[in-house]
Amino acid sequence: MTFRLADIDGRPALVDGSDGWHAIDRIGGGLAGRSVNDLLARSDELHALSSGLDHASADGRFVDALGAGRVGPPVPAPRSVFAIGLNYRSHAEESGAEPPPTPLVFTKFPSCLVGPRAPIALAAPTADHEVELVVVIGRGGRDIDPSDAWSHVVGLTAGQDISDRALQFAARPPHFDLGKSRDTYGPIGPMLVSTDAFENPDDLELECLVNGVRHQHARTSDLIFDVPTLISYLSGILTLQPGDLLFTGTPDGVGAPTGRFLAPGDVVETTIEGIGTLVNHCVE
Repeated sequence: MTFRLADIDGRPALVDGSDGWHAIDRIGGGLAGRSVNDLLARSDELHALSSGLDHASADGRFVDALGAGRVGPPVPAPRSVFAIGLNYRSHAEESGAEPPPTPLVFTKFPSCLVGPRAPIALAAPTADHEVELVVVIGRGGRDIDPSDAWSHVVGLTAGQDISDRALQFAARPPHFDLGKSRDTYGPIGPMLVSTDAFENPDDLELECLVNGVRHQHARTSDLIFDVPTLISYLSGILTLQPGDLLFTGTPDGVGAPTGRFLAPGDVVETTIEGIGTLVNHCVE
């Protein structure tokens, strides 16, 4: 059985098929008290635990916890957060750049991560939105073959790679890491969904709306470097660990090419098929 992992009030929880959430510290037996990264390395146990959930004993409704702002990032403390630039041809074209011959990798500092309803605190007038599929590593490893890469992924979640364009391009070469790591510039969620929940995890619809207007819309099958290729490439350089996150890139429709940046009062809605929606309000 698939599982859906969430963070409720700072505690890992499983969400059942009827939208009830169950704190793992209460139901988890041998999993109680473990860190999220440790849980992610134990996907078989998470599957087994999820299959035995009794909705009648749920701690509450996930939708209520979400609406009350009690849901945090499903992976709150990853060791590493990798991100890939120019990984959709449509985005490379709108940016006036050639598609890279190898993955363009940068990092987002984990301190930027926030939950699916957290406000985005705009620190500059040049903040931009980027809807992205986020891959979560479960079984770590080195030199992973592309044919085996999906077995190292415990689940998927949705993300926003909010980017301060002025800071990003304040230096040459650009500050990709700093420009994309201001506090609150990494909303993810609303939950982590195990990979077996998807008929084809390489082909998911994603979109981003700002104030109800669709700005980005694509499918992850349009990625230049797909998930197995990215995992193989990264693991050929360093050992991937449970809980590591991989922001896989964004399609066209970002604000920078037209100078349409986020402003206080804007509402950014990020949806990925089979995962759910982030709703983040922009504040000063």
